[in-house]
Amino acid sequence: MSGHSKVSLYFPDKISFGNKNCIVIGGDAGGTKVNLAIFEATLNDVRMIRTSTYHSGSFPSINKILQQFIQENSDYTAEKICLGVAGPVFEGRVAVTNLPWYVDANEIAKATGIRQVILLNDLEATAYGVAGLGENDFSVLHAGDPEEGGNISILAPGTGLGEAGLFWDGQFHHPFATEGGHCDYSCRNVLDLELHDYMLRKYKVVSWESIIAGPGIYSIFQFLCEIKKRTVSVAIEDKLKTEDPSAVISEAAIEESDALCIEALHIFVRNLARECCNLILKMKSTGGLLLAGGVPPKIISLLRDPYFYENLLDCDRMQDLVKKVPVKVILNDKAPMIGAGWFGAYSDQTMVHQ
Repeated sequence: MSGHSKVSLYFPDKISFGNKNCIVIGGDAGGTKVNLAIFEATLNDVRMIRTSTYHSGSFPSINKILQQFIQENSDYTAEKICLGVAGPVFEGRVAVTNLPWYVDANEIAKATGIRQVILLNDLEATAYGVAGLGENDFSVLHAGDPEEGGNISILAPGTGLGEAGLFWDGQFHHPFATEGGHCDYSCRNVLDLELHDYMLRKYKVVSWESIIAGPGIYSIFQFLCEIKKRTVSVAIEDKLKTEDPSAVISEAAIEESDALCIEALHIFVRNLARECCNLILKMKSTGGLLLAGGVPPKIISLLRDPYFYENLLDCDRMQDLVKKVPVKVILNDKAPMIGAGWFGAYSDQTMVHQ
C-alpha cells in the first residue's frame, strides 16, 4: 500500500459514466464540523473546485447548512449530493453520533431541490477518499511487507471513534462501514481495570470510543488525577479552564513539558495501538492499516515513537502477521469529503427522491 496507487477502489457506475461532466456536492458531516465541496467529475478524474467548512453546533440541521452552501455557490448546479455522516446509515437515514441531528436523504432532497442524494457512513466515505489522495497525504509509520491487494482497515479517532474496512475481491477494494468503535473496551492490566471502573461511573458502557476518541485523552487525565492522585501543574490547570482539554494535554505531552500529560498520552497511545492491532487481526488487514480522523495527525510524533509500534505488536501469537502490515496516517482531514465526492460521481446507488 504505497500511497494510494495500489488501492484499486470499485465504483459501480464508472464503467457507464461515459464522456460527460457531472457536478456533485460532496460532504463530511461530523460531530464538530461539516465540510462541503463542489466536485466536477469526468470519466478519468474527480476535481474539487470549491470548499467550505461550517461549525455543526451552529446549525439546527444539515439541511440548513446545505441550503446555505448551495446559495453561496449558486454559479454551479449540482446533480447529486453525497454525504459521509458520522453514524450507521439505514435506507437513506442516520441519527448522527455525538450530535442531535437526524439526517434523512428525502428531507435533504426536499430542502435543496436536488433529487439524487446518497448518505454514507463517514468512515466508508474516508475509505473511498483514498481514491482522491496522493502520496503527500500519507505519513508512513511502518512500511511493513504488504500482501498485494490484501484487505485494508481504517481506524479514525476524532470527536468519536470510527472504524471501517476495504475488502479485496481479487481485483478491487470494496469499502464497508462498521460501528466497531462502540465495542466494549478490553482491559490488559491492573491500570486498565482501574480506568475501566472509573469510566463506568461516567458511561453505561465503556467502549473503545470512550478511551481512544479525542475526549478520551481528557478522561484518562481526569482518571489519573482523581483515582491515582496525580497533581496538576498550575500552568496546565489554567489552560484547562479556557482551552480544549484534550488539546492542552496532547500539546504538553508532545512538547514534553508536563509529566502528568505525558503519562496520560502514554496510556492513550498504548490503548490506541492495541485497538489498531485488534482491527488488523479481525479484518486480516494484510494490505495495510490507515489511521484517519482528527487525532492521529496532531499526535504523529508520539505515533512515530517506538512505544506505539511495540504495543501494536503486543498481540497473542500473530506478530508475524501484524509485522507485515504497513501502517500509515492520513494527513488530509478532507478525506471523507473527497470520498463522498468520488462515490457520488461514480456510484449507481443513488436514491431518487420525490
